[in-house]
Amino acid sequence: MSGLIGKKIGMTSLYDDNGKNIPCTVIEAGPCVVTQVRTKETDGYEALQLGFDDKADKRANKAEQGHYRKANTAPKRKLVEFQNFSEEHKLGDTITVEHFVEGEFVDVSGTSKGKGFQGVVKRHGFAGVGQATHGQHNRLRAPGSIGAASYPARVFKGMRMAGQTGNEKVKVQNLRVIKVVPEKNLLVVKGCVPGHKNAYVIIQK
Repeated sequence: MSGLIGKKIGMTSLYDDNGKNIPCTVIEAGPCVVTQVRTKETDGYEALQLGFDDKADKRANKAEQGHYRKANTAPKRKLVEFQNFSEEHKLGDTITVEHFVEGEFVDVSGTSKGKGFQGVVKRHGFAGVGQATHGQHNRLRAPGSIGAASYPARVFKGMRMAGQTGNEKVKVQNLRVIKVVPEKNLLVVKGCVPGHKNAYVIIQK
């Protein structure tokens, strides 16, 4: 789907017309530059490659510099391909936050915050087993049994256990656009989106 690359600024809250407090996320969406146009004739499919967030020329190799020079733009930190744009765009065009309108719904994807190695209570929401009395010692947050013994004599795949938590690609769907601020390239959506502050996110219609 068509969309833009953005950067998560942080969270805030707004009041609607009925006085209800709505939690919102502020995203710096664009401006994004068209760095490549995919066509069916040359690539087998139609798409636009968008670049976001300038970086220094010395941070790009010669191949990258030549790629961006064709679009007459500075090297970018983030490149993403989007399909199904309703309007026509050519190499070097700039797409701003005005691509979105207030009231429509978008999907936002990004990389969630990494939590490191965590136990089953934090990772999977286990309640913990046993009681604090009757000789229990340090077993309140333990996972309990992970399977039978002699048969099947193995642990099934997918067993919920302790391990690396977070740092995964996450998509949050159907977030309503509360406000569009074109002069500051800001997009305010209802609810939360994955990632830490200043993390890159992909906003899709």
